[in-house]
Amino acid sequence: MSERFCVHCGRAEAPAGHESCRSPRTALEPPRFCPQCARRMVVQVTPSGWSARCSRHGETSSVDASPTG
Repeated sequence: MSERFCVHCGRAEAPAGHESCRSPRTALEPPRFCPQCARRMVVQVTPSGWSARCSRHGETSSVDASPTG
């Protein structure tokens, strides 16, 4: 499966329909959905960053992420 999903809303990533997901405010938010399968991730936010874990695709953190999410 090569389809990618929005990490903020979980819908398929498409050019249109994600205006609120691409706002400057969401750039600071941790991902809530896995970009590979759209499953809801377990997110932990700490003072030094965040980590998010998908049950199928593993863990990512603010250290690994790009500034745009």
